Order: sequence, then structure tokens, then C-alpha cells
Amino acid sequence: MTTAPLRTETDDYTTVRTTVGAYRITAPLVRVSGDERITLLDQFLAKSGEFVEPDTVREALALNADGTPFAILLHFEIGDDAWLLPRTQVTADELRAYLEQLDVPEDVTFEVEPEGWGASAFEGPTAWSVAADFVDFDISGLTLHAVTESALPEEPAALAHLARVGTTGEYGYLLLTNAPDAAHEAVLAAVAEQGGAPVGPEGLARVQAEAGMAVYAAGFAGLTVGEADLAWMIDWSRTGEFHGSDGLEQPTTGTARLTALAAPAESRFAAGAKVTAAGEEVGTVLWQAPAANPEEELVLALLDAPFWVPGLELAARDEQGAERPLRTVTLPRVIARSLTTRIS
Repeated sequence: MTTAPLRTETDDYTTVRTTVGAYRITAPLVRVSGDERITLLDQFLAKSGEFVEPDTVREALALNADGTPFAILLHFEIGDDAWLLPRTQVTADELRAYLEQLDVPEDVTFEVEPEGWGASAFEGPTAWSVAADFVDFDISGLTLHAVTESALPEEPAALAHLARVGTTGEYGYLLLTNAPDAAHEAVLAAVAEQGGAPVGPEGLARVQAEAGMAVYAAGFAGLTVGEADLAWMIDWSRTGEFHGSDGLEQPTTGTARLTALAAPAESRFAAGAKVTAAGEEVGTVLWQAPAANPEEELVLALLDAPFWVPGLELAARDEQGAERPLRTVTLPRVIARSLTTRIS
């Protein structure tokens, strides 16, 4: 009897970049019910839900009381319910405590981790071929950020919703259902038919970082909204109207900023390593993306202005004490194959 070779994070990275990778979502789901649910969501989401359409999904930022980032959340509007799904790391208890501090309208209820519900996702340039197995119409008709009713082949009575939303810059879909085990098995089977595979968090985190969303895996590192380069997720016309917005300060050209840098392959940097320009300290390494792309290393650092502009040659000492070159780069770092792969 032979056993399948163990997959590496490089294998997982290549899968997402070239075919389709599937993964189970473990973040705590929240179901919000009631006619005034948008009133509740507008208390803490940094962009208003006033014009959110039914059967859509959007990404929104929630703040702590001091104006620092709490979590990035997906907000689904499906039927009579809203669903929230964290993109950044937050526990069910933290999420529950956050929501309990709000002024919940009388007709609104929320459930953290509603029993029986879960989600799976699959992403990659051929992900649309997998998604086609879960709908009875031409999958090209499911537009970005749209949600549709779905069916599970082995669980015809299950409730399921397919959303076109992802984390990697490649085609991405998410299946939200009250039969999560059956759904995940169905996703894995469909992915295998397309030459894809299940993928782990390391390879996925690398693709996310290259797409400009390293925050999904790395977290906010104690940064402000401006420092974390998340000002684009704030509706600045609503400051003072949602939780934590009184503590916001609009970033300026003088604000230090989270910046991506490329380094030679196999360079390893510890968090806290000092980034220098001509020997002068200009920033600090916060996180290094997993080394799944063999062409280069990708480093995230907080850099002083104006050193976060792309194309600058900088340096930092690696874990062995040797000085290594770094270069500020733009994101996305890799051109997604999905940009040239047609859904048909």
C-alpha cells in the first residue's frame, strides 16, 4: 500500500495560483435577525449598510472603542437575516462580548456560532468550474459579491448559499450552509475533479499577502487604521456615528504605513528587526509571509514617511545578523491567473 506524498505550503500555494484550492472556514459565524438589523450593523461597521442589496456580500471593518481595528468582517444579506463572518482572527467569545456592548434594537437578535451552520471556501483560476456544480444556472451569471441559493448533491434538504467572494485575488467562492460536513466533502470532491486539492493556512496566507491582504493571517499588530493602511475601509463622512469612530484620525502623507517589501529568497527576518535606509532606521519588520513562493520573500514592515513609496532600496538584518537588501513593492505582487482566465 502506498501513501500520498505529504503536501507542502509551496504545493498549496501553487494549487491556488494554478488550479483551485479548498479550505474549511473555522471563524465564528454570526446570524443577525430582525427588521432593524441594519440599524444594529450601522452602530459598528465602518461603512453604512443603508444601500446594501439583498443577496449580496461585502467586506467591512469594525473598530474598538479607541478607534483601532477590531476585525474585518464579511457581511452577507440573505433573506431575512444578515450573517457576519470574520476575515481576521477573533474568537467567538470576543465577538460575542463586542456585540453585547451595543444597543441592540428590540426586534433584533444575534447568534454567535448558530448550531449546525458552517462554511467552506475554494479559490483559484478554475474555482468557477467547482462553483458550477452547486448551482443550476450558468455560473458566469454569479457576479462578484453576489449570493445565490445553492444545492448540495448528497443533502437535497440542506440550506445552502453560494457567494462569489474570495481572499486571494483569484476567483473565489464561499459556501454557507446548515450541512457543513456534507458541503465540505462535496467541495473536496468537485475540487479534485478539477485537479485541485485542499490547502492549508500557510500557502493560503502567502497568496493573500501577495494580493494585499496579509492582515487576514497576520492581524493588525496593534496598528492604527492609518498605519495598517485600512483608511479605504472607512466611510469618513460617518465619523462619530459608529463605534470607535470618535478615536479616528485621518492619515496624512506623514503617517507611518504598513508596507510590503521584497527580499531575496530564503531571507528570514524576525519581527522587530529594524529597517534602514543608508544606515538610518526608517521602520520595523512586523511579519514575514510564509516562504511558499520560491522566487522571493515578502516582508511586511511599518515604515516612516516617505519610505513606504514603492521602488526604494532598503535593508534589514536577518535572523543570523547578516544585512539583507529589501525593496518596497506595490501590491498585488503577483498577477492573478484569474485575470486572464474566462468564466465559461
